[in-house]
Amino acid sequence: MKSVKKTVVLTMLAVILAVSHLLTGITGNLVQADEGEGVKDLIIFENVPEADAEVSGEQFQLKALNVYGEGHFTLKTEGVTWESSNKNVASVEDDGTVTLSGQPGRTFIKVSDGEHTDRIALHSKVDRSSNDRGKPDTKPSLIKQEGEKYNVISHAINNMTLEEKVGQMLMPDFRNWNGENVTEMLPEIEQLVKDYHLGGVILFRENVVTTEQTAELVAAYQEAAEKFGLLMTIDQEGGIVTRLQSGTDFPGNMALGATRSEGLSYDVGHAIGEELNSLGINMNLAPVLDVNNNPDNPVIGVRSFGEDPDLVGELGVAYTKGLQDTGVAATAKHFPGHGDTDVDSHLGLPEVPHDIDRLFEVELSPFQQAMDADIDAIMTAHVTFPKIDATKVISEKTGQEIALPATLSHTVLTDLMRGEMNYEGVIITDAMNMQAISDHFGPVDAAIRTVKAGSDIVLMPVGLEDVAKGLLDAVEAGEISEERVEASVERILTLKVNRGIIKEESPQPLNDKITNAQAVVGSDDHKMTEREVAEKSVTLVKNDGVLPLEPAEENIVVIGGSYISSLGQAVQTYRPDAEVIRASSSAAITDAQWNQIRQADKVIVGTTTATVGQRAASSAQMAMVRNIADETDAPLIAIGIRNPYDVMAYHNEVDAYVAQYGFREASFAASAATLFGENAPSGQLPVTIPDYDGNVLYEFGHGLSLD
Repeated sequence: MKSVKKTVVLTMLAVILAVSHLLTGITGNLVQADEGEGVKDLIIFENVPEADAEVSGEQFQLKALNVYGEGHFTLKTEGVTWESSNKNVASVEDDGTVTLSGQPGRTFIKVSDGEHTDRIALHSKVDRSSNDRGKPDTKPSLIKQEGEKYNVISHAINNMTLEEKVGQMLMPDFRNWNGENVTEMLPEIEQLVKDYHLGGVILFRENVVTTEQTAELVAAYQEAAEKFGLLMTIDQEGGIVTRLQSGTDFPGNMALGATRSEGLSYDVGHAIGEELNSLGINMNLAPVLDVNNNPDNPVIGVRSFGEDPDLVGELGVAYTKGLQDTGVAATAKHFPGHGDTDVDSHLGLPEVPHDIDRLFEVELSPFQQAMDADIDAIMTAHVTFPKIDATKVISEKTGQEIALPATLSHTVLTDLMRGEMNYEGVIITDAMNMQAISDHFGPVDAAIRTVKAGSDIVLMPVGLEDVAKGLLDAVEAGEISEERVEASVERILTLKVNRGIIKEESPQPLNDKITNAQAVVGSDDHKMTEREVAEKSVTLVKNDGVLPLEPAEENIVVIGGSYISSLGQAVQTYRPDAEVIRASSSAAITDAQWNQIRQADKVIVGTTTATVGQRAASSAQMAMVRNIADETDAPLIAIGIRNPYDVMAYHNEVDAYVAQYGFREASFAASAATLFGENAPSGQLPVTIPDYDGNVLYEFGHGLSLD
């Protein structure tokens, strides 16, 4: 009987154990399923292969990522602890800030959330290259851990829906909404960011009014993003394309070209990057690397560093390094070159007629230099290059055959840029609402064509809903392969990881962001750089012994149309009683004003042009300058406010000519200081100035001094 009972008991225990194991297995599976929807792991961001792990300075900060079962990853700053295994080499604070001791050796920095842990090695070696006779320096380096768990980008892509992948490739603008400028987040826009899983948004001047408001708007966009950080993008080139209304107004690229200074180009890029970064804007559609070798170009002009490919490349790379050293992504534009055109692609479809050898020698050279310097992104040009892609398509506008624009050309974007030039970064289109595209192609057709050509980001698609659906339909129909889309998403996420553009679980308090931005945007240091560029860029092109002016000159008249108030005020800094006359044609000058001009001891005239027509000898503004020369015996001094080419129209009639390259206040101040001898002009023409027959008036590199 005891034996039977013992058998029953053992049998029951076996059943209980079996059930227990079964329940344990079920429970384990439930936990794993729950984890699959939540946090799967905690890793140190710098262990990710695509993350920047460079160490500079005595302090640097490590970051932690929560990796989710759904594939995405977020920055985690709260609820984690950091430790150093060897504090003699380095210590680490609660926020991941590592402080080096200066002692050689190795330590492991570990992070933990109580459940998951990760570590990274820090090796501090004696720097044998140091020439100091005292204590040798140490050179620290991070040694990444290896393993499948760190391949967060491929894991993310494998878990993304097709809609999410396509969304990463779309970058719309929300400049206006219901007729009003968008300066704060609207519920409708927030929903669009979520519904279309947007990878980025571009901001315009209408969106960025004050520093506080801009920081709030950008933070709201990042909060609206669901899984991945947004590329918050802007065209903050400097000069005539400056979006921030509260930022520093740098003179622009052609002014930098006149300085011939890589150092100043770096400083400008760095200052622009610091201002954008402080606001949360993490991608700049700059620098322009077009070679402006066509004086008739209506859209590039002073946005270019100049007409020499080497100069454009050197200064463009320096600007890029300055920008990217702040963590802001740079974008070279407009590939393969918009400089030698006489049509504005916002309004029409330009053509560059050169063959590939000429393009590699001139137009492509600066882009190749930027690619070799690891620029983050390249923007396409809505320009045709029939000698490198002779493909013809039918224009929706005219029904006629047209050449295929570079933005839609597989030959240009994939065969040339990816293949021959070995570019591996992000390709972003120019705005798809520009008439060079929108006049000739339907919005969905254009988007499909550019993705098939090789673009990663479709900028400002015309009709977000239709374009998103059109791209999805194209993938599902096999017109675009999903592998092609995933290649773009991989490049986009790689850029985001490399620049630390990652969704934050505990963002910095908004008030702290605003306080920091207010200290950075328009700072005294940046204003000093702005002033230095303006002063060193001013180019004295002509001087028949009339400059410098004496501050005690009896009677000075300043005359002009656009920006005459700024020019007049700058002159009045030195001669407070100078008369200022607003006129852009002879007919606008009254009899009394003509008398003032005739009685003047010196006359200063400012001209402003943006197009060939405005610069034509027959234009009202240029005719006015010549009429003034006829009406006065006083020396006539002309200021080319924007384009240095203005002197073409009146070079025989003026006694002195100054090119200032921009219409920001610092440039007017620098020109006035030059006129009165307080600034020694050192600028050199970054372009050749021809006459109307194509003969050289003033050579590239020309520039006079006041000596």
